[in-house]
Amino acid sequence: MTSRRTRDRLINRLAQQGIESADVLDVMRELPRHIFVDEALAQRAYEDTALPIGHNQTLSQPYIVARMTEALLADGPLNSVLEVGTGSGYQTAVLAQLVNKVYSVERIKPLQEKARVRLRRLAIRNAHLKLSDGTMGWPVMAPFDGIMATAAPGKVPVELLEQLSEDGGRLVIPVGDHHQELLLVVRHGQAFSQEVLEPVRFVPMLSGVVR
Repeated sequence: MTSRRTRDRLINRLAQQGIESADVLDVMRELPRHIFVDEALAQRAYEDTALPIGHNQTLSQPYIVARMTEALLADGPLNSVLEVGTGSGYQTAVLAQLVNKVYSVERIKPLQEKARVRLRRLAIRNAHLKLSDGTMGWPVMAPFDGIMATAAPGKVPVELLEQLSEDGGRLVIPVGDHHQELLLVVRHGQAFSQEVLEPVRFVPMLSGVVR
């Protein structure tokens, strides 16, 4: 289930699908994805597919994790990154090994608590978690060199744009309702450029907190 051959097979598939960052692929090869799902699903952890984690949320498909991470880091190393939607903690763990500091917000307390345990188990100490409405970001820790959202709003929240660093801050976010697109938004002072990366399917970004 967790053999080197099984993990290598997944990483080879990601490379064949166009993931080029050796750093991203290396981190995902070593990270034990099976600990981020319930034991009953552990045997499927290294398939290139999304998996349920409860509360109508999912652990993203490995390709999407790699694609979003690569896009976020494509312009060079980042110091401070905001993740909107901690979920299982898997994407948090990937980011934490590639940037200096990760600030991750989650609106569903039971998911956040499980993620905290998993990150502690992996001795990841540069990820800071907060129970909060993700649409609001984490303003007191802004500005961020990068922001990644793992749920899809109908349109890009202004609050997230405002929390990007003015000097090239990068936002990777799925946007849309029935038809969703993965966007890369880059901030240049008070102006923003936008690029459509590819069609995607994410759970909707909801407001409020679930305890």
